[in-house]
Amino acid sequence: MDVPRTNLDALQSFAVFADTLNFSESARLLHISQPALHAKVRKLSEQLDAKLYLRVGSALELTSAGEQVARHARELLMLNRRFVKGLEAGRDTPVVTLAAGEGAYLYLLGKALSRFSGPGASPHLQLLTRNRDESIQAVRAGQAQLGIAPLGTVPADLQAVRLTVVGQALVVPRTHALAARKSVRLRDLKGMQLIVPPAGKPHRELLGRLLQAESVPWQLSLEANGWELMLRFAQLGFGATVVNACCRIPKGLVAIPLSGYPPLEYHLFHAADRRPNAHVQRLMDALLAHGDHWQAVLQPARK
Repeated sequence: MDVPRTNLDALQSFAVFADTLNFSESARLLHISQPALHAKVRKLSEQLDAKLYLRVGSALELTSAGEQVARHARELLMLNRRFVKGLEAGRDTPVVTLAAGEGAYLYLLGKALSRFSGPGASPHLQLLTRNRDESIQAVRAGQAQLGIAPLGTVPADLQAVRLTVVGQALVVPRTHALAARKSVRLRDLKGMQLIVPPAGKPHRELLGRLLQAESVPWQLSLEANGWELMLRFAQLGFGATVVNACCRIPKGLVAIPLSGYPPLEYHLFHAADRRPNAHVQRLMDALLAHGDHWQAVLQPARK
């Protein structure tokens, strides 16, 4: 991209348009007229000699070039905001942004993040709470330099390294018939009342498919979004639940390793076309150095 030939105002306007994919809404947010925004985007497209969006039916979609331009534009906006805040505070503090799920922050990343962000540490660490798909999109869009999620297959536009592997556990009351078992299988869940995530969530869908493949009938107790809520309702006696083995288990409950459910490989990733700067690399090093720390934390509690 030939940055000197681009208009920075047009780039910043395109960043807003890329988030809404609606000229009317974007113009309102930018406090300009819709024709003025059309002109900015058209001029930017001409300067870059690239088509930035397509109309698909009644909707607009970014082209591959449009996604790259939007990512570049968002980064410029972020840099500008940081610069202004730095001037106001009398300094320019670099920021490293990480996107990950709530469960990862609660159970996997604490040690690494505390090492990275000790007293007086620089740069400033910004944390975005996003699910798997949202974390990927945040990295692609330039809203985060790093993401953490169980990827399965790594998308071609990301560069990823395995952070840790997390199995699954069946959580039941200490008085349950299975509580003394060293491990359980999927067929042991037969007839159980289960607390599960809402329909459409990856964990719910995979667990449902696995139980169906094993011809294991089960009953829906209630739906709860997030490991913390699922465990809380299990503690209140609503039923059993299946959660990541890294979760800390509340009083009165027992976590039993569940075989037959594929472990999750959490990956640390960044955009393949962006080389991490020194600050981002330092966060990566801290995360990788402490990726398995959750196992050491849980072992004493589960003996």
